[in-house]
Amino acid sequence: MIRGTTKVCGVWGWPVTHSASPAMHNAAFEALGLDFVYVPFAVSPENLKQAIAGVRALGLVGVNVTVPLKERVPEFLDTLTERAVRLGAVNTLFWEDDKLCGDSTDGAGFLAALPIALAPGMTAVVLGAGGSARAVVDALVQSGVRVFVANRTAQRAEELVTRFGAAGALPLEEAPLREALQDASLLVNTTSIGMSPNHAERPPVPEDALHPGLFVTDLIYNPAQTRLLARAKQCGCGTQNGIEMLVQQGAISFTRWTGQEAPLNIMRTGVKQFLGKTDTIIEAL
Repeated sequence: MIRGTTKVCGVWGWPVTHSASPAMHNAAFEALGLDFVYVPFAVSPENLKQAIAGVRALGLVGVNVTVPLKERVPEFLDTLTERAVRLGAVNTLFWEDDKLCGDSTDGAGFLAALPIALAPGMTAVVLGAGGSARAVVDALVQSGVRVFVANRTAQRAEELVTRFGAAGALPLEEAPLREALQDASLLVNTTSIGMSPNHAERPPVPEDALHPGLFVTDLIYNPAQTRLLARAKQCGCGTQNGIEMLVQQGAISFTRWTGQEAPLNIMRTGVKQFLGKTDTIIEAL
């Protein structure tokens, strides 16, 4: 029951109707008997400044931020964590005393979710150069992985290479991706290509570049199996959707807001129920 004492958290995005975060967090709040509620808010980039003012005026306890707002939020906050400064992107808002702070839990969530071992010198290709890509590239480089960043806008890919020490930048096109994926062990899609409601879309990854030694992870979780993952699975690749990363990065936010350990299994179940799926998160061949 929502009452006058209920603490409000939420997620901002544009669009945000696809988000499973409300189902995930509300299931966790209920399981632990916490007087919290988590609400989705459709926030356009043009209204971001007003939305931040709303957090201050209404006393929201915390907010998650998703596409396309992660890189736009920092300028409106009082302070940032060290990793948020390093990334230049924020996906979590929280309060420290009377200061509205920003953090990025994406990188830690990505590494916690990844089911394969990372070894220094292995090669990864990351599609996209937005807020999530920054976190993934940073996490992989910090783990000793050679990372190539592919993006439609070359300048943005090159910025990530320079900022995080990645191996190189590529255009998001079939020919350069084919070459880069020959010796790659990991392919990560951080773009929104293929996300609901645009299920039919697929990043321009050539099918002949998908090989059994390649693990493919797509940060999209709605649909649970994108066209990229479906094709990768058919080509003998191990695959993973974005559910586990969503859970792991959400758990960090949950603990920061509530001071309690996140119930991971409850959160996974909440996401699966939202998506109407009961299949396993990891599908490795």
